[in-house]
Amino acid sequence: MSVYKSLFKQTLIYGLATVLPRMISFMLNPLYVHALPKVEFADVSIIFAYLVFFNVVLSYGMETAFFRFYNLEEDKKNVISTSTVSLFWSSLIFLFATLLYRQTIAHWIGVKTEYITYTIWILVLDALVIIPFSKLRAESKPMKYAVIKIANVGINFGLNIFFLLILPKLSKENFLSTIYFENFQVGYIFVSNLLASLFTFIVVSKNYFTISWHFDTQLWKRMMRYGLPILVAGIGFAINEHFDKILLEKLHVPKADIGAYSACYKLGMFMVLFRTAYTLGIEPFFFSHADKENASQTYATITKYFVISGSFILLFVIVFIDLLKILLVPNSNYWDAMNVVPLIIVANFFLGIYTNLSVWYKLIDKTHIGAIISIIGAVLTLVLNFWLVPKYSYFGSAIATIAAYGSMMFISYYLGQKKYPIPYDKQKIGGYLGLSTLLSALSFYIPKLRESYVFGIFALVVFGYYIYRNEKETILKIIKRK
Repeated sequence: MSVYKSLFKQTLIYGLATVLPRMISFMLNPLYVHALPKVEFADVSIIFAYLVFFNVVLSYGMETAFFRFYNLEEDKKNVISTSTVSLFWSSLIFLFATLLYRQTIAHWIGVKTEYITYTIWILVLDALVIIPFSKLRAESKPMKYAVIKIANVGINFGLNIFFLLILPKLSKENFLSTIYFENFQVGYIFVSNLLASLFTFIVVSKNYFTISWHFDTQLWKRMMRYGLPILVAGIGFAINEHFDKILLEKLHVPKADIGAYSACYKLGMFMVLFRTAYTLGIEPFFFSHADKENASQTYATITKYFVISGSFILLFVIVFIDLLKILLVPNSNYWDAMNVVPLIIVANFFLGIYTNLSVWYKLIDKTHIGAIISIIGAVLTLVLNFWLVPKYSYFGSAIATIAAYGSMMFISYYLGQKKYPIPYDKQKIGGYLGLSTLLSALSFYIPKLRESYVFGIFALVVFGYYIYRNEKETILKIIKRK
């Protein structure tokens, strides 16, 4: 029992440190919408998309490789030193190469050079803390890990508030005027991120003074062979999750439209937060129950209840989306792109179901299949964007996202039933997903039904009753236990 208690505690702490940054990103959306015109919001979204992509590239699977070899190798200091040296020099090479050509990069992306400079430093500082953070996790120091991560998020959030809301009001008649610049809101966003990353690096920098700086070439080659498939999978995920903002700009969609799309896209974060919190808690459970006699039935049951919960969240968010947009996108100039929100929420729901279905290839140590599925999704994302965006603008990107994640979900299910059969209740899962999607579509896309909340509330009651009718026995057992 103490093992499970420790596992739950660490999962909770790491989960908080992982989910909180997403929540802060969620909370910053109203601030950015309030402070920025749509064109500048587009610049921020496009650069952040590149940021996510190059975060994956600069880590090149070394974080996961570190955990694998830290547990395998007797000389753990050698693993720490080799991985640290590798990321240190690769980060420095990236730093000097990109700073040298930052004006060319800025011209190619279509943003100001100083934004690129800030982004380069953020990427490098984030890469340099990968192994120190991994070392904390490997040494079972979740509290220290979480405190530093949360401090990073808090500093970033606080500085954004200060620079975008407080500084403009206080800088007129005092010394703060020396750090206030007109029309520099986008710059302040990246300065906030940079200072938060710099703080994190300073806190963990002592790790660079305590290692031996020994580089084991043979160990590094083994780590790279292990990590490169993870890099491929990570690139596939980054393309699926964020590359649409980059493609929209390259396909000549007006930046104002990209800004509106990016802001409304954030409303899909309700499903992202649910999916992320669930994944962090459930993956350790999947592995700990792999050797149980009824493991496959347990996985099937968990997936069903994930679909039930996700279906209700989907319907609830879409029914009340016109209230939520006032809180999270508090600028009517951005509401042009609201029609994509249901598609984005469903797409993230499909990704959550895919995460559940992907347990099979992790349990049989065929993780390369996950990389292949991610690449298939990425290729589909790229192809559909190039095909649909010229005709349908950002709505084409939303269609591409839902198609990519839906395909990944079905491919994983099809292959999994061949390699590691799990008795999913397809009829009930399909019923919950189908009914929720239908009621959501009616509630959102039929103007007369959307004008009042009568139909939406009725739909929630109907769906709640549908759940109760199908899960009555389980629900009554839970009530009796209480």
